Amino acid sequence: MNQWKLILPFFVLLAAACGGSSAPDSGMPLLRAEPDAIEGGRIVDRDGREVILRGVNMNSFVDYWSGNDFPTTFPFTEADADRMASVGWNVVRLLMSWSRVEPAPGVYDEAYLDEIAAAVAMLERRGIYSLLDMHQDAWTANLAARPDEDCPEIFPPAIGWDGAPDWATFDEGKPRCVPGGFRDLTQAVTFSWRAFFRNEEGPGGIGIRTRYARMLGHVAERFSGSTAIAGYDVMNEPGVYSDVELEGLVAMYADAIVEIRAGERRAGAPSHIVFFEPSITWLAAPPDFVRDENIGYAPHIYEGGFDNGPITRGPFERALGDAAQFGGTPVLVGEWGANPDRAGADGDGYFRDHQALQDEFGFSATLWTWRESCGDPHKVRDTGVPIPWGEFEVDCRTNEILGERSILFADLTRAYARFSPGRISEMVYGPDSGRFEVLGGAAKRGQVLEVFYPLSLHGTPDVSVVGLGEVELVEGPGGELLLRARADGGEWGLLAEPGGE
Repeated sequence: MNQWKLILPFFVLLAAACGGSSAPDSGMPLLRAEPDAIEGGRIVDRDGREVILRGVNMNSFVDYWSGNDFPTTFPFTEADADRMASVGWNVVRLLMSWSRVEPAPGVYDEAYLDEIAAAVAMLERRGIYSLLDMHQDAWTANLAARPDEDCPEIFPPAIGWDGAPDWATFDEGKPRCVPGGFRDLTQAVTFSWRAFFRNEEGPGGIGIRTRYARMLGHVAERFSGSTAIAGYDVMNEPGVYSDVELEGLVAMYADAIVEIRAGERRAGAPSHIVFFEPSITWLAAPPDFVRDENIGYAPHIYEGGFDNGPITRGPFERALGDAAQFGGTPVLVGEWGANPDRAGADGDGYFRDHQALQDEFGFSATLWTWRESCGDPHKVRDTGVPIPWGEFEVDCRTNEILGERSILFADLTRAYARFSPGRISEMVYGPDSGRFEVLGGAAKRGQVLEVFYPLSLHGTPDVSVVGLGEVELVEGPGGELLLRARADGGEWGLLAEPGGE
């Protein structure tokens, strides 16, 4: 496919909010998983277009343990949603807490779910999908060391984190001291996980794992009427350390899908993608479980992120291999990231390299994270003056937001194909040159390609196409560009290079 046709695109000037719309015709299309055991699964929309989701994690609604005088999170605002859209992101992994959804057994906090719904609506107005993630770290907020905890010097007292409600926490009074600094090996945490995976009987004679699955069903019933929901991430980084717990995990995943689908039916809504994860240590993918085909695999790829090492192809190949065990389900990297100082010319290229691999493998991905408060447990545990991750400088002496990390934003603002006719075969972006090329095949005539292109970094591009018709350059969020063109059918491609007027 090398018979490029240089075309003169024409501008369609729209307001920024409209420019952020994810489809050229109407609304936000419902997404579904399309498994493929040979070429790898894809996320597709109602028209069969391949959808790449790129975005960020947002933690404003997490019920974190509080360990200092600062708030544990910052509010999520309209300005935040605008800035997310201007990066070109089209998905936010919206973190939720079981402890807030179900503060008492079988009792759901609709006011909390109203807050989540307002955030979903805020993102939807900008053409951004929400991936509802049932988040947890080290099981719960309430397993911090007791005031009189007698911990050995090499096992420091535990801090609290986030996740389960008190009524579902059965730690058997075990010590709250952290072996080797690894929070998830705290005995109180591991015993709580074991009780959960055994489905230990809780209040009302109902197993706590059963309660969890029913809670997910309630969330699905509440939200599945919205096509702006990309799907549900069943559980963040589950704590699995043995085969017995692994059996409980796959049973929970199977039960969760049953309850989520039942919730969707009660709402009279279509099926949404259910995303599942390996264990926090990613020792192996969970065995296949009873499920339908509308599922996605959501591992976290942090290789090199914590130790200042490089990112390599290895974990991406592993994720693809894991997904193949489930019939070739699509992959969405639920978390990735590194110290923000690694961005830009003075950094080591980690952020660019990771995103280039996302492009090569065709994975969707959500960065960790948008903005961290110095009251977040991730920062409370740090020694000295912590450096919050995310796209904003925060002074941990005062918890004051000092401004954007413009260099990091530049590394994260990239061209990519958001909606593609047929299947993408290659997608390559040069962040220095501004050259972007995407190729694909098996397009149906009339399917619309949509590419995000950072005008602020490269100027208006010259655009060449093959297998596509006239290209519209639509003013998108933050003054960036959306390039749209309809497929002729069959093979197709688009090349954008700086140099246009």
